[in-house]
Amino acid sequence: MLGTRIVTAVVLLALLVPALAAQAPAPFLVLTLVLIAAGGWEWGRLNGYAFGLSVAGGLVLALACALAWASGWTTHAPQAVWWIAGAVWIIGGALALRAGPAAWPSLPAAARALLGGVALWAAWLALASARGLGLGFILSVLCVVWVADISAYAGGRAFGRHKLAPSISPGKSWEGVFSGMLGVALLAAAWLAWQAGADGRGPSLFSVLRDHYGWVVGVLLLAGLTAMSVVGDLVESLAKRAVGAKDSSGLLPGHGGVLDRVDALLPTLPLAMAVSQWSS
Repeated sequence: MLGTRIVTAVVLLALLVPALAAQAPAPFLVLTLVLIAAGGWEWGRLNGYAFGLSVAGGLVLALACALAWASGWTTHAPQAVWWIAGAVWIIGGALALRAGPAAWPSLPAAARALLGGVALWAAWLALASARGLGLGFILSVLCVVWVADISAYAGGRAFGRHKLAPSISPGKSWEGVFSGMLGVALLAAAWLAWQAGADGRGPSLFSVLRDHYGWVVGVLLLAGLTAMSVVGDLVESLAKRAVGAKDSSGLLPGHGGVLDRVDALLPTLPLAMAVSQWSS
């Protein structure tokens, strides 16, 4: 299993790194659009749709992303998109987690499919927009989620005593969440120190928050983004637990499905764009 995970990760990096580093945005946008469309197919399956309808849902999602790209929204999306997506995640995520897996199937399948599709579309658009702000910016947003996840896992294993959502994800703890926030704070400090000694390396999420809001508010916003990455993870876990699925699919051998890899990014990306552009 470990070997399979490593091979899959190497293949993904071999595709992602050149696309991300390319001067033109098209390779990255096309690659991520394909992945998001696959996530749309997985979401349809998790919500009870047959294979054909799930594929159709993924294609519709890909078309919606392509239309946003053609309309120029990948570089000039209305800020309202980020705030609406963020508000839906904050309010809807809280309600879904409070209700638990048992209540999830009571929501009409069409509503569940639509909510997931909109969340995936907004996340892709935010990812594309972040890419347009520079390599440093998009990498810093991605690193927030990655470091939060790693720190939460390590902190939860070492100190976890108080369960966060035992009916959804028994392994997660409040100690893990706070460890994730600490890890992200340390990442921000290290990144800003590195930026201070590097002329012309472009903005990062951390420098934008510091310059727009100051240190205190910036740290609080980072803590909020970290918390929302946990919400994204839990909501996908809730949907899987409601139907008894371990993974969203087997598309990524050793890793599960696309949704299993991007769930924490779904709320974090649009919210990162919202708070970064609010006072710009």
